[in-house]
Amino acid sequence: MAITANLVKDLREKTGAGMMDCKAALNETGGDMEAAVDWLRAKGLAKAAKKAGRVAAEGLIGLGAEAKEAALVEVNSETDFVARNQAFQDMARAISQAALKAKGDLDALGAAKFPGGSGTVADTIKAMIGSIGENMSLRRTAYLSAKEGAVVSYMHNTLASGLGKIGVIVALESKGDVEKVKAFGKQVAMHIAAANPQAIDADSLDKALIERERAVLIEQAKESGKPAPVIEKMVEGRLRKFFEEVVLLSQAFVHDPETTVAKALAAAEKEAGAPIKITGFHRFALGEGIDRPESDFAAEVAAAASGS
Repeated sequence: MAITANLVKDLREKTGAGMMDCKAALNETGGDMEAAVDWLRAKGLAKAAKKAGRVAAEGLIGLGAEAKEAALVEVNSETDFVARNQAFQDMARAISQAALKAKGDLDALGAAKFPGGSGTVADTIKAMIGSIGENMSLRRTAYLSAKEGAVVSYMHNTLASGLGKIGVIVALESKGDVEKVKAFGKQVAMHIAAANPQAIDADSLDKALIERERAVLIEQAKESGKPAPVIEKMVEGRLRKFFEEVVLLSQAFVHDPETTVAKALAAAEKEAGAPIKITGFHRFALGEGIDRPESDFAAEVAAAASGS
């Protein structure tokens, strides 16, 4: 029997499995739809697909790190209970190591061979969904490297080695004392975890974000009824305050709030004996930006009691 596009489409709609998985199932079963459904169920693929609509906002941030490179991943699950499962943690840790070779490319990471396994990272996640029974996803990844200097990492709310709730990596280029550079880098990574800056400096900040903030500040300043030249100065002053809140080098250093990160950097350069440039950073906080449906616990209990 010919395996047509419509047949593949029908199986996909019936099971929710991936297009290529549906095609493989139909090829294996000679185009028999029911047998193909059973084939997908046996492989755990249909079961995984049925759970794909459920919100996965828990899970783990994973870290893979070498001497001068590091990668972060976010692997999500539906519940924190699963995040504490040893098998899930082992999977997240292995994916973090594979992320070093993917260098920030999420598609490449999904298609990469799972360390120590026979399938890909994406295949392994599907199999884990079928095994544990929760929706899971590989949400994002990031990568940094340094030619000279170091890439330093920090994990907050650590659940296991290299796994936690907030992960930070920072790249610092310097020809100075490597240990001094690393020590300062660790402080910066901890600062980033706490202060959540949006960019290294004002020039690196999203121009659209600046313009939106400027527009808001202009409207606020107009409320004062003062002349345009005065309003312009008010806006520029408030914009500088905004930069102090969201720009890394302008922020008050969490380890010494009396100074800025820029001043702390200058002091670290003297310690290291050479200039230090922070060339990049990434901060992953578990579940940030994911819409979590609000549940009405009383309504859920009432529905369970009525059998609906």
